[in-house]
Amino acid sequence: MKDLVILAADKDMDLALHGLLARPDALGIRAVEADIFVEPEHDPACALRGVGFLTTFAGLYRHGLLIFDQEGSGLEGTPVAEVQDRLNGDFGRSAWGDRARAIVISPELENWVWSTSPHVDEVTGWRDRKPRLREWLVAQGWLSIGAAKPSRPKEAFEAALREARKPRSASLYRHLAEKVTLRSCVDVAFRQFADTMRVWFPRPEGGSVHDASY
Repeated sequence: MKDLVILAADKDMDLALHGLLARPDALGIRAVEADIFVEPEHDPACALRGVGFLTTFAGLYRHGLLIFDQEGSGLEGTPVAEVQDRLNGDFGRSAWGDRARAIVISPELENWVWSTSPHVDEVTGWRDRKPRLREWLVAQGWLSIGAAKPSRPKEAFEAALREARKPRSASLYRHLAEKVTLRSCVDVAFRQFADTMRVWFPRPEGGSVHDASY
């Protein structure tokens, strides 16, 4: 059996997950053999049919992960915990049992982007620009003073790219996932992802977590 099958809502998420899983030391896990599928109908289809899709692979993989954004899923009015509990209950009644789970990002994947790491400035085209990226976000009303992340992370990310004349592409998400330190990300869904990976794929005894990025 392979280690992990993932259904992701879009290409941005696909490449971000590839970038993260390429850093097992930073995540505190062993190396993982994973296959990632992208749902062509994105977040709503993940919410409606994701469990059924992944269940077809239950006999081929040790674990399964369903991951999508709450924003745009049609479930914006339902608490994230309630959505996840329902989907995880569906997994529990399927051939997966407790070997699969759902993670819903609130509001969206871009919440994982925002970090104080200088790599965020570099990847988004803001290295050596004045004002600095976070100063510009505050000045433009995207970020409250003292806040860790913009309240509208996707719109803020796209606005920052436009200002820097940086073309938007899914590869940016992989570059960020490959470079930015993981320890400082406080997003609930990201912590759930990291914690789940550590439970499913623990490092060999005596291994240590190493995250040398910033």
